[in-house]
Amino acid sequence: MVHVSSGFSALVFALVLGKRLGYPRERILPHNLTMVLLGAGLLWFGWFGFNGGSALAASGVAALALVNSQLAAAMGGMVWLGVDLLRYGKASALGFASGFIAGLATVTPASGFVGPMGALAIGAAAGLACYGGVMLKGKLGYDDTLDAFGVHGVGGAVGTILLGVFALRVWNPAGADGLLTGNAAFFGKQLLAVGVGIGYAVVGTFVLLKLVDAVVGLRVGAEQEHEGLDIHLHGEEGYNMGVGVSSQGRAEFFAEAETDSAAALAKLPASLA
Repeated sequence: MVHVSSGFSALVFALVLGKRLGYPRERILPHNLTMVLLGAGLLWFGWFGFNGGSALAASGVAALALVNSQLAAAMGGMVWLGVDLLRYGKASALGFASGFIAGLATVTPASGFVGPMGALAIGAAAGLACYGGVMLKGKLGYDDTLDAFGVHGVGGAVGTILLGVFALRVWNPAGADGLLTGNAAFFGKQLLAVGVGIGYAVVGTFVLLKLVDAVVGLRVGAEQEHEGLDIHLHGEEGYNMGVGVSSQGRAEFFAEAETDSAAALAKLPASLA
C-alpha cells in the first residue's frame, strides 16, 4: 500500500500540477547518470533492511524476504534490459536501474510470503508491467519525471495482486495460500485492497491539492520556473560551472588570457624573451 498510494498520488499530482515548461518538446535527461546509479545502488542495499526488517527478527522469514528481494530485483532489471534491447537494440544502465527498482517495489508486499520461484515470477512481471507503466506518460502526455506512478504505483498494485496468486503457507505459516493452491478468497481480498488503496489515494490527494492550491498555490509562474527554482526560491545554485558554460564565456576567457600573456611577455628583458 505504500507504493500503491504514493504512486497513484503522484499521478494525480502530475495531472493537477501540469507539465514542466518545454515538456515534452525538450528532452530532459538525468543530469548525472553516475549519481543516479550510486543512489540506485544504495537504494537496493537499503531495501534489504526494508523487507527483511519487516520480520522484526533474525529469522527464516527474514532470510526468505532477503532472498526474494534480491531475486525479484535482478529479474526485474534483466527483463527491463531485454525489453530495451528488443525496442532499441541497446541496453542502458538507467534502464537496468529502473528495472531492479521496479522489481523491489513489486516484490515488497510478497517478499515474506512467497517462495523464490514466485519471487522470480513477480520480478519478471514487474519488469514488463512497470515498463508499460512508464510508457503511459508518453502516450497520455502527463509529466511524471521520476516515474513514481509507472514504477511504484504500477509495481505496488501488481505485487499486491500477485501476492494473492503466489502466496504459500509452507514458506510462512503466518501467511495464507494463494490462488495457485485454490484459495480464490485470499486473491479476492488482495484485489479489494488494491482497489480501496487506489481510491483512497486518488480522492485524498485531489482534495489536498485543491486545498493547498487555494491557500498558497501549487506552482510558481512561468518566468520563475524558467529562471530556476533554486535561484528564485533560495538564491543559490546547486551547480556552478564557472567559465565555459557558454561558447561566449570560453571566448572571453581565452581572449583575456591571451592578452595577459602578451602583456607579460612584453615586460620581459629582450634576452629572456
